Amino acid sequence: MEKKCGCWSALAKGITGTCKSSVSRDSINALPRTSLVYDAATETRYLNASNRELLASHDTMLSTENPDLLKKDIRQLLQFSFQELKSATGNFRPDSILGEGGFGYVFKGWIEENGTAPAKPGTGVTVAVKSLKQDALQGHREWVAEVDFLGQLHHPNLVKLIGYCIEDDQRLLVYEFMTRGSLENHLFRRSLPLPWSSRIRVALGAAKGLAFLHAGSEPVIYRDFKTSNILLDSDYNAKLSDFGLAKAGPQGDKTHVSTRVVGTYGYAAPEYVMTGHLTSKSDVYGFGVVLLEMLTGRRSMDKNRPSGEQNLVAWAKPYLADKRKHYQLVDPRLELNYSIKGVAKVAQIAYYCLSRDSKARPSMDEVVKCLTPLQDLNDLAILCYHSRSSLHARRKKKSDGNWQLNYTQSKVVRQSPVIAGKQQ
Repeated sequence: MEKKCGCWSALAKGITGTCKSSVSRDSINALPRTSLVYDAATETRYLNASNRELLASHDTMLSTENPDLLKKDIRQLLQFSFQELKSATGNFRPDSILGEGGFGYVFKGWIEENGTAPAKPGTGVTVAVKSLKQDALQGHREWVAEVDFLGQLHHPNLVKLIGYCIEDDQRLLVYEFMTRGSLENHLFRRSLPLPWSSRIRVALGAAKGLAFLHAGSEPVIYRDFKTSNILLDSDYNAKLSDFGLAKAGPQGDKTHVSTRVVGTYGYAAPEYVMTGHLTSKSDVYGFGVVLLEMLTGRRSMDKNRPSGEQNLVAWAKPYLADKRKHYQLVDPRLELNYSIKGVAKVAQIAYYCLSRDSKARPSMDEVVKCLTPLQDLNDLAILCYHSRSSLHARRKKKSDGNWQLNYTQSKVVRQSPVIAGKQQ
């Protein structure tokens, strides 16, 4: 299908202007606020209100100063027209909204296989269409960063970017649809707790995604690692999404990248918040926070909890440091359905990831190696509990039986003629 808009060259230069191709002027963001299926689980994406304003001049439009970062040709992405995506989502109807973030809305849609044409609901390929609020210049920069990074980076644990749309003031991205939604919803919104085995699977997948980003001579720092950015497919395979804040990491003999502090409060590494010095170890800290959330079932920041428990890291640190207290960290909704050795290892990994000294934190490759064996553990606490209860019952029964036997034997002895004669 011939495309009417040839804006890719302009996009690659990081332009902020618009093209003049013909397009429907229907506004995605004109939807009435009361009609939206608002995802209340969407967290604030800012450390404070000013953190996500226009970045300093050294933060380039593409979030990378290195043009050699390309690992695949971005032009392999499909280029959609606005009308195609409008039809694919049923005119961006409110009941197709999957969620909302600082960028705009995410809609569920369907497209034909191996093409950009819209398909009937339930047929073809299911996709997630992310729109951009038209009045957000910073959002445009993040939109470009999404295309830039996900157009280059391909890995089983990164969400797949299928294509994009840029027409007039419309900016949209088309992703693979992730059946089970975000990790955040499973941990904090669902009535049924996410099983321990699934938590380990998700943690390992997310760790592999970060390890891939950090690998090689041209590392990428994710910079916004949190539960709402970890999406799950039908088999609970984790994939990292939302690369709007990703940035090229230090290269050569550089130890860090100096940049404006952005991210989500509660997940950002302390040295990054204080100095603006960004390294891959900043992502490792964020991973430690998420791992702690999966272990405890608590949010990184929760003002509804008592004083002293609102900041998850501050509350959990004393428990992480004491092996005898690890069990007190476990999400109570799991009851005893968790691996004892697994909990101890996860607590240990989280402890080192959350070290205030960034150099003391492990690499994500090391984290992957530590998490991998935890998938095969079957020492469930409930089995150990039943085993101990059974052993205690057998010991008690044996003890009671011995007492009964001794009492009976002593009665027989007392009634013997010899003893009776002596007593007389």
